[in-house]
Amino acid sequence: MRVLISVLTAALLLGGAVQAKPKAAASNAMAPSTPAAASSTSPVSAASAAKAAPKPRTAISLDCSKKADAKGLHGKDRKSFRRGCMKPAKT
Repeated sequence: MRVLISVLTAALLLGGAVQAKPKAAASNAMAPSTPAAASSTSPVSAASAAKAAPKPRTAISLDCSKKADAKGLHGKDRKSFRRGCMKPAKT
């Protein structure tokens, strides 16, 4: 019985590996054939790169963070304090 289970498990594992190969081949078939087209960035990668890059913090934001640190604020209290601290600077 254990041998049968082992054989079935191995067959399932090998069957999954065989099925994965055509998917990889299909993705390569859709790849651009010219080097110029391959080097251009797609909109998806450009969007993810924009999300990954953090925005620079303003001087007022840094000042409000320092004030919140001095008061020992954390969590919702800190967020509320910073929002109120930066609001007068925006207007």
